Amino acid sequence: MTAMLVFVAELSYNIFSVLAVFICFCGVFLFIMRNMMVLRVHGDDLMFGGTGGVLTHSPRIPQMKMMKVHIPFTFKLHESFKSTYAEVECEVSSQVEYSLQAIWGVSIRELHLALWKPWSALRDASLNGSLLQGHAQYFTPPQARQPHGEETLSLSLPAPELELGTPPRLCYPLVIFLTRRDTRELHPDETVALVNVVHIKDSVCTLPTSILAQYLKQANGQLSCLKQLYLATGNSTNYDEMGVSSGLGPALALAEPCPNNGAGSRDALVASGPGDTEGSLWNSAGEQLCVVCQYFPLSRALLPCRHTCICASCFGKLDRCPMCRSPIKSYFCIRGEEYMPPEKELSPCKQRSPRPQQGNGPSHWLHDWNDRLTDFLGFAR
Repeated sequence: MTAMLVFVAELSYNIFSVLAVFICFCGVFLFIMRNMMVLRVHGDDLMFGGTGGVLTHSPRIPQMKMMKVHIPFTFKLHESFKSTYAEVECEVSSQVEYSLQAIWGVSIRELHLALWKPWSALRDASLNGSLLQGHAQYFTPPQARQPHGEETLSLSLPAPELELGTPPRLCYPLVIFLTRRDTRELHPDETVALVNVVHIKDSVCTLPTSILAQYLKQANGQLSCLKQLYLATGNSTNYDEMGVSSGLGPALALAEPCPNNGAGSRDALVASGPGDTEGSLWNSAGEQLCVVCQYFPLSRALLPCRHTCICASCFGKLDRCPMCRSPIKSYFCIRGEEYMPPEKELSPCKQRSPRPQQGNGPSHWLHDWNDRLTDFLGFAR
């Protein structure tokens, strides 16, 4: 009898041990399956010391407040790799009456001092031909021009050669001013001049002919440096970085205020060319879709890389640009985001992974304990 009791006790102990191990195994299995994405992301952090490729909850990325301004001019170099001092071809268009002047061998320092002058002084100097007088090697007389569409112009150096010295040079080879001739009172935010700084390839400085910089002058005196936004053109494999070397076309550009000693900081601007009508970039044949989901239209420009390629829905899941993989420091919206469903209009820091509806019964109890265990282990829900 004693032996039988001992056998039953050992058997019951073994059965309970096996059952307890089985229950624990099932619990761990269910926990891992439900939190697979969380474990994968945090596992990448622990193993490789970095963030995973996709974050469930990206940190709050600040939004830059932008104001849109319109540029009545466009300026692009035409076949810039063939341009020489004897012939520089460019394409110009304007929606307003303006003055065009090409100035050769311009002092870099004096150019920037002149650009910071009030708009009235800059306009008067441009109209009477005294702009940068004494601080450049050759001038072409200012040409008064009426509004026109895209037109090809050919510019040539009036003398055999420029004296620019060896790099680093203190002079720009060519600066082209497009200045409004309006004498009426303009709105303070209205664009009054587009200044194009052009490098021309020569035997000393063999860099390809290109536009070094473009400056935007507003009637309120603000001076901004134009930088193109890189726009996707329908899908992630067809990517157009238009305007990086050819100049400002009918796309969007970021106008970053130039620093000026003693002046307060100003907000950045989103500048659009004459070819951009309201909404035309986004509604033509269903193009300009987010390169990640290919469903919603792209609406956010990422900084500092300036790639404009994702929608508001995908933005909350990323911490790096999907095009160049650089970290996203801030962003700004280039269009309204009314296309977003109500449940998607949460800020990135408030978006969470979908979870089942909680209710009564065993499922509610299981989810409750699972959430407690997840919090105890330090994982994000």
